[in-house]
Amino acid sequence: MSPPMDPTALPGRQPRAIRNALAVLEEVIAAGPGATAKEISTALGLPPATTYRLLNLLVAEEYLVRLPGLGGFALGRRAARLCVPAPPHVPLAARAVLDHLRTRTRWGVHLASFATDRLVLTDPDPDHPPTEEALLARHPHASALGRLLLAAQPDWRAVAPDLRRFTQHTVTDDAELTAELQQIAESGLARQCGQLRPDRACLAVAIRHPTTGTLVAGLALSGPPARVAQPNADLITVLRQHADRLAPLLA
Repeated sequence: MSPPMDPTALPGRQPRAIRNALAVLEEVIAAGPGATAKEISTALGLPPATTYRLLNLLVAEEYLVRLPGLGGFALGRRAARLCVPAPPHVPLAARAVLDHLRTRTRWGVHLASFATDRLVLTDPDPDHPPTEEALLARHPHASALGRLLLAAQPDWRAVAPDLRRFTQHTVTDDAELTAELQQIAESGLARQCGQLRPDRACLAVAIRHPTTGTLVAGLALSGPPARVAQPNADLITVLRQHADRLAPLLA
C-alpha cells in the first residue's frame, strides 16, 4: 500500500503556477483597469500562452473581468474578498433612520452591508447585541441577513459551502435551502427562527441600490422566535418603509 500523501505537498509545477497567478493579479492592480494580456505578459516576463491561460482561469473564477470597451482586464468581485474589508461608513442621515425604527419597536434593529459579497455588520443595535459578526459571515445560511446575501448570488454554494447545523431548526438540506432562497429573492424578505440560537430569531429585508437594483445592505429585526414565526404584517411594512428610506443613503 502506498504511503498517504502529504496534504501540504504540491507537485513541482503547481507552486510556480500559483506564484504566476498571484503575480498577474498584482500586475492588474498596479496597472489599473484596462491592462492588456500583452502588457501583463511583457511586465512579468511570462510567455503569452501562459499569460492567456492564467487570465482565462482568473476570469473564470471571477477574480478578474474582461473590459470589452478597453480590451483589457480589471479586478473581479472575488478579488475584493482577498483583503479584510473596512466597515462601510454609515451616514448620519442613515443612523437617524435606524434610531427612528428603534424607537418604534422593542425588537433589536441591525444594519448589515453586503458591499463585498460578505456580511459586515455596520450598525448593530447596542441594546440588543446580535450574534458575533464572524459567525454570521462564515455561516450565512443560518441567519436572515445571511440569507438575503445568499439569495442574491448566482451560486450560493460558493459563499456558503458549509451548511453547519447549530440547532434542530437549522436548514442544512441543499434543496430545501435553495427553495427558501428563491422565495427570498422574489419577496426581499428573509427570516430565521431559532436556527442559530434556540432563543433568538430574525426578520430581514433587502436594501437595494435605487438605480441598479443591486443588493447593497440588509435591515433586520431580532426578537423572540414565536413572534418572528408569525410576524405582524404592520411590523413588516414598517421594516420595509425604513429600508426604502435607507436605500438612497447607502447607495
